[in-house]
Amino acid sequence: MGSHIATITWQRQPTEAFTDSRYSRAHLWQFDGGVEVAASASPHNVPLPYSVEANVDPEEAFVAAISSCHLLTFLWVAAKRGVIIDSYRDEAVGVMTPGPGGHLWVSRVTLNPKVTYGGQAPDRAMEEALHHAAHEQCFIANSVKTEIVTRL
Repeated sequence: MGSHIATITWQRQPTEAFTDSRYSRAHLWQFDGGVEVAASASPHNVPLPYSVEANVDPEEAFVAAISSCHLLTFLWVAAKRGVIIDSYRDEAVGVMTPGPGGHLWVSRVTLNPKVTYGGQAPDRAMEEALHHAAHEQCFIANSVKTEIVTRL
């Protein structure tokens, strides 16, 4: 199916000793299509000013990737079943908890999709079936151990 490439770049500033852990976690994500995203560790994990609150952190990106994959698969499934979608908005929430070894991990992502349908909206059972099919076929959902919950 092909490979997916992201180039991640970080550079220590000359004034940073590094070994004292007082260095910037700001870095850059570059994608093959030319998009660049300013990234950083989360301020939840690394205090300011060593993290950059305005930048995307890996945990946010993980949640966004799960939500985006579900969205794209949902649109595809709906189109195949003749259901017209006008808009889709999700405020996805990822939760980190300690794992068995005490290490934090994103243990749960809750999707909260709000879908606007064109024409006749499906009933609740059909909407649930569309989301279930999207979850089952989402590449990212099939790649992670994180529990993914969809709330309608």
